[in-house]
Amino acid sequence: MSVANYLTFIRVFISPVFLIVYLEHDHLGISSVMLPYFLLFLMGVSELSDAFDGYFARKYNQVTDFGKVLDPMADSISRIAVFLAFTQPPVNVPIYLIFLFIYRDSVVSTLRTICALKGFALAARMSGKVKAVIQAIVAFVILFLMIPESLGYISSRTLKVTSSWLVGIAGAYAIFSAIDYIYANRHYIFKLLTIDGKTEEL
Repeated sequence: MSVANYLTFIRVFISPVFLIVYLEHDHLGISSVMLPYFLLFLMGVSELSDAFDGYFARKYNQVTDFGKVLDPMADSISRIAVFLAFTQPPVNVPIYLIFLFIYRDSVVSTLRTICALKGFALAARMSGKVKAVIQAIVAFVILFLMIPESLGYISSRTLKVTSSWLVGIAGAYAIFSAIDYIYANRHYIFKLLTIDGKTEEL
């Protein structure tokens, strides 16, 4: 275990905490007015851990195979947990939009894992990094919008409609990043299918 991996585990730990605080804040004694600030703090810690785990891994030469698997898994868990929380009041984003994130991450993770088991790695794409940045920005914007909504300055409908559009844009880009990932690594994927085909023939 390296410092980078410990930082990655922070994201894995914060994900269910974020979800529980969002859904059960009344039972935890957190008012609707204070809720956005608690969530912004958790989201901020999660995003900082995401930024610094890569920094420490490179600076101290702590890049490991375990970390390469753990980091994208933590990213997927943390982001999906946040957007799943947003399907409930007060944000109320339609749950089918979250399926776009789950679909993208499932396809890419499965391809990456299978190819790794076959002995070759699929290269990461800049579109994947942009996807992560877009999702983080959208999540922060929604959390900030929860502040005026909790104070009565904007309506719940305005929060829902605006958040749904933002999540929809992020979801559309997530699908685009999956297509870009598959196309850029099509030779490796074709090689994988060829290997499987030969295996089945044998």
